[in-house]
Amino acid sequence: MKEIYLDNGATTPPSSEVIQSILQVVKKDYGNPSSLHRKGMQAEEYIKQTSEEIAKWLKVTPKEVYYTSGGTESNNLAILGVANAYVRSGKHLITTQIEHPSVLEPFKKLEEQGYEVTYLPVNQQGYIDLETLKQAIRPDTILVSIMHINNEVGTIQPIDKIGSIIKKINPSTLFHVDAVQSFGKSIIYPKRWNIDLLSISGHKIHGPKGIGVLYIAKDIKIEPLVYGGGQQNGLRSGTENMIGIAGLYPAVKNAYENLKDHVSHMVQLKKYLVNELKAKVENISIHGPKLEEGAPHIINLGFKDIRGEVLLHALEDKKIYVSTGSACSSHKSTKSSTLQALGLSDEEILSSIRISFSPYTTREDIEICIAEMQQIIPLLRKFVPGGKK
Repeated sequence: MKEIYLDNGATTPPSSEVIQSILQVVKKDYGNPSSLHRKGMQAEEYIKQTSEEIAKWLKVTPKEVYYTSGGTESNNLAILGVANAYVRSGKHLITTQIEHPSVLEPFKKLEEQGYEVTYLPVNQQGYIDLETLKQAIRPDTILVSIMHINNEVGTIQPIDKIGSIIKKINPSTLFHVDAVQSFGKSIIYPKRWNIDLLSISGHKIHGPKGIGVLYIAKDIKIEPLVYGGGQQNGLRSGTENMIGIAGLYPAVKNAYENLKDHVSHMVQLKKYLVNELKAKVENISIHGPKLEEGAPHIINLGFKDIRGEVLLHALEDKKIYVSTGSACSSHKSTKSSTLQALGLSDEEILSSIRISFSPYTTREDIEICIAEMQQIIPLLRKFVPGGKK
């Protein structure tokens, strides 16, 4: 039975080019980039190459690219680092109700420390209201943090407009964007869009786990979370993750050199899946943005009278892998805060699954998934908690 992986919003399998680059570093170019000998210089060259590749596509400078352990650390460093560095300028922060836990949790921690946080609501499709944002920005607002693409429903926030609004009302307010789900799947221009800090994760674009990036615009002050050897201008001490950095280079290069084709492919698969399921299975709903407006690789679907977790495991038995929401919170019993913010009922939240695609997902994969769901869903609907209907 063929394995069909449709949980690419959680992680992606590393590409063959990424694996080869990793093996090269593990076996041969294993030096410490802080060392002065040839091995150290070889390692340093990997950092330089990857930074230049990332900077090229973001239209920023390599010196503004900093490496972390992943999207979670990038988000924490951006939020906590700014809050600590600019505390004398103000203690008001703004974010949304549908951020990733690695954004919401640092804000909760800051609230415990006396900061005031405004959590912007969203509409049924997951969009913030720009007028509400305008009214929320104050003279003492030091940071606004808004994700580009939502990881659960695929809503794409108008980051360019948001950045313009922030700087027009308060030029001193910094703008952080969680781009973990959008980097490598869309064009992002931090300087043009007034973005001061941007979080990236390698394993969402077929790179290795354990490597992330935080773009920090020149002259932005950040209080480090880690102290030690002074690597990366003292902002993130510790020997750089050379395996991750080496693997990140081909992942970024492949994602952006083939961006147009990759996006077109995933959009076609997403539309095909939804349209076919709606034609063949009753009582299906889309949670979040309209089909044609959402992210190319994420769709959140609700199946009336079916528990999403039950459907997930039924598909798993067929070697088809989907998810019920954010990978970082899927093992928790609490309901999705994102779906709650969209106004969904408890029943609707529990009946949802997220399907996420990659450039390597095939039409055959989707055809098999549709065929299996067409068989599984009517069977599951014959049962409700407590027995047969």
